[in-house]
Amino acid sequence: MKLNEIKDNEGATKNRKRVGRGIGSGSGKTGGRGVKGQKSRSGVSINGFEGGQMPIYRRLPKRGFNNIFASEFVVVSLDRLQKAVDAGKLDPKATVDAAALQAAGVIRRPKDGVRILADGELTAKLSIEVAGASKAAVEKIEKAGGNVKLLSAAAE
Repeated sequence: MKLNEIKDNEGATKNRKRVGRGIGSGSGKTGGRGVKGQKSRSGVSINGFEGGQMPIYRRLPKRGFNNIFASEFVVVSLDRLQKAVDAGKLDPKATVDAAALQAAGVIRRPKDGVRILADGELTAKLSIEVAGASKAAVEKIEKAGGNVKLLSAAAE
């Protein structure tokens, strides 16, 4: 195989349709737009137009807002931590932080920080440094002999 011999499979590409190039072409004159009317003209934008009736986006009430300053935490359950320790991916002796969780494959990316929730049980003694943790999660971790250090004031 040579670079100059590379080509697409038969039928993989189609030639574009040259509209408005005379009646002999089969798509001349009106150029495939039909005849007259708003949609045959250029510069048409009638998306969402309902024939003068009040459109649905105006009939429905506006509700809520999106807080652009809100922090987005990655949620990790105690059960997930225990499974990672059992599988040998997390070292129970080392400090467990966002970087360690990412290296172990527990989380994909830390976003604005990691938040620990109390789902499941924890038997390993872990020293954890995270952005947030629920009260129940902190209790369970301390009951297992570990400790939690919160990096921000985002904890409940």
